[in-house]
Amino acid sequence: MSKSILLVDDAAFMRMMIKDILVKNGYEVVGEAENGAKAIEKYKELKPNLVVMDITMPEVDGIQAVKEIKKMDPNANIIMCSAMGQQAMVIEAIQSGAKDFIVKPFQADRVLEAVKKVLG
Repeated sequence: MSKSILLVDDAAFMRMMIKDILVKNGYEVVGEAENGAKAIEKYKELKPNLVVMDITMPEVDGIQAVKEIKKMDPNANIIMCSAMGQQAMVIEAIQSGAKDFIVKPFQADRVLEAVKKVLG
């Protein structure tokens, strides 16, 4: 069975780019969310193997969403995405339970490397 992935980014274009990379490499994108609040709902509903989540989003940001998802499921696999220059936020995300991070603009091989590392 392929690994299920939930994509979370407030930019539809970014979700589409990541989805394209993942699907072409045999991963199944089971859901998408445009903010952290929706991500938490979708996580409960879909129970994906992995969440790829942006840090900066409206309503609930990625860091808060990581904390909430980790409270529900301590074994959740989450990879954060961030733009350049958000090192402090990336560190906070990792401390909050994210397993890895990828920097925008995405490079397909880096996205796949992070996903493989986290999903094994």
